[in-house]
Amino acid sequence: MAAVIEELDPRKCTESVEEIARLEKKTFPKHESLARSLEQEVMRKNSGLMYAKVTSEGRGGGEIVGYVMYSWISSLCASITKLAVKESYRRQGLGEALMKAAIQKCRTRNVLRVCLHVDPERIPAVSLYEKLGFQIEDLVASYYSVDRNAYRMYLDFDG
Repeated sequence: MAAVIEELDPRKCTESVEEIARLEKKTFPKHESLARSLEQEVMRKNSGLMYAKVTSEGRGGGEIVGYVMYSWISSLCASITKLAVKESYRRQGLGEALMKAAIQKCRTRNVLRVCLHVDPERIPAVSLYEKLGFQIEDLVASYYSVDRNAYRMYLDFDG
């Protein structure tokens, strides 16, 4: 298995956007899914998306197995808005590679901080973010729904 991380150019990749939307639907509960508005989301000037594509030897094309979305919410702060990896490809380093690529992209915008929200019960995700240097800032009550909270986490860049 060879995985490649690519940046999405939404004006050129309608098939990729559709494939990512299908993954979005499978990964997130309906009320959290951006699948219906994904195309509009990636067209925004202050956002970006990177995806992991796996190719098999001797086969062209490839399968999108994960993605990360991010946006610049101000000139000082960026936000990771989504991270998803197909279940059969988890625990293989793809989430970490996607996050590192997104963080690097955010650094090129000269932001001072990257923030994200994560369900505290998603322990592998929280562990990944901590491994990458994110710190828990706060517990946000009822962030996802009445009975689902979120950690607000951040990663500060040194000057």
